[in-house]
Amino acid sequence: ERPVGAAGSVVVAALEGSRPILVELQALVSSSQYGTGKRMTVGVDANRVSLLMAMLEKRLGMHLIGDDVYLNVAGGIELDEPAVDLGLVAAIVSSYRNRAIDERTVVFGEVGLAGEVRAISQASSRLREAVAMGFRRAVLPQTNIAGLPALDDGLELVGVRSVAEAIDALF
Repeated sequence: ERPVGAAGSVVVAALEGSRPILVELQALVSSSQYGTGKRMTVGVDANRVSLLMAMLEKRLGMHLIGDDVYLNVAGGIELDEPAVDLGLVAAIVSSYRNRAIDERTVVFGEVGLAGEVRAISQASSRLREAVAMGFRRAVLPQTNIAGLPALDDGLELVGVRSVAEAIDALF
């Protein structure tokens, strides 16, 4: 039931225990009528989202302080692993810019406060699940690509070292 062409929507490859699952993250960034924007999250840690938003303001020059930002994990799932960081950032930027992310793209990677994208565990199992679900493109940490076995499945791998590179690759 994922909306096609909707800004603020992205699919991440997360782990539930040791099993990879694909989950939709949704963000809505809207101008606030007050001086400081409201923040609300469902399914992800609000403190983690605050850190990522601060990073976006500092490293990419996005001015989010006056915007309301709402984040939701579709399906009521709780995500608590750092590998969904890049998806959270992508959803926020997508909504902020009002530009949709290709619906056949999956995203994952940990994001540091310097804007770097760090490697995550079990990248190959996440990618296999994405292929099985029909995804054609994956944006993931560059350091994870080096350790992957050869994949002959038609999945385009886009390795990124920073959030800026990821945003360029997605938009």
